[in-house]
Amino acid sequence: MPISYETIRVDAEGPVLSIRLNRPEVRNAFNEVVIAELTGPFTAPPAGTRVIVLRGEGAGFCAGADINWMKKSAGYTEAENARDAAAMRAMFRAIDECPCPVIGRVHGVALGGGMGLVAACDIVVAADNTKFGFTEVRLGIVPAVISPFALRKIGVGQARRYFLTGELFDAARALSMGLVHEVVPIGELDVMVGSITKSLLQCGPHAVATAKKLIREVMALGLDDAGDYTVSTIARVRVSAEGQDGLGAFLEKRKPGWV
Repeated sequence: MPISYETIRVDAEGPVLSIRLNRPEVRNAFNEVVIAELTGPFTAPPAGTRVIVLRGEGAGFCAGADINWMKKSAGYTEAENARDAAAMRAMFRAIDECPCPVIGRVHGVALGGGMGLVAACDIVVAADNTKFGFTEVRLGIVPAVISPFALRKIGVGQARRYFLTGELFDAARALSMGLVHEVVPIGELDVMVGSITKSLLQCGPHAVATAKKLIREVMALGLDDAGDYTVSTIARVRVSAEGQDGLGAFLEKRKPGWV
């Protein structure tokens, strides 16, 4: 039976899984329920899933932390805050390490923790009227949990401005700093997401999952260790069933089995 969720909606159409933040009345802000529910589908996507699209219901993608959750957490002990932060980190890591490519379909606003979602997605398409911001410092806190994911996307130089000022910036700036990959009018979001999805589905699913892992692993290794890792990876992939099929299809001028 399909899983019933309180704060998200999950729909499958063939190999494409749509995960929708479904709290439009608060611009899809986070609370502990959102964090718990969002972690599951990325940790264990349904069998046959090849692409995941993450989106927000209503007027915005994600406005960060829910104000009622913030009020409640204001009375937490340091240990209780650490517990909540660890759960949020597990959610971002599930997206980041999900074997399926994750496309972020972003519109309206992406603020605070919502920026962590944007940073954890592999590919991000944003509406041209979207407002972005690492706004935590304006609340007297910091973008700590999202920082490993955000820094890999935007780099230290950009973080030294936007982590510290908390200022909002537009989609054009998000594009220029590498936070998003495409900026389109809001009416063209689904067309662009569909085009990228189509491209991903032309590729070997195991190859895509391995390429995603390759990026993450190589970035964490020194030059010598990365060399050993990349040599063993390509050797293993070339002799795999999918690798043999793909190379054979190219040489024989036919379609591979996954298309």
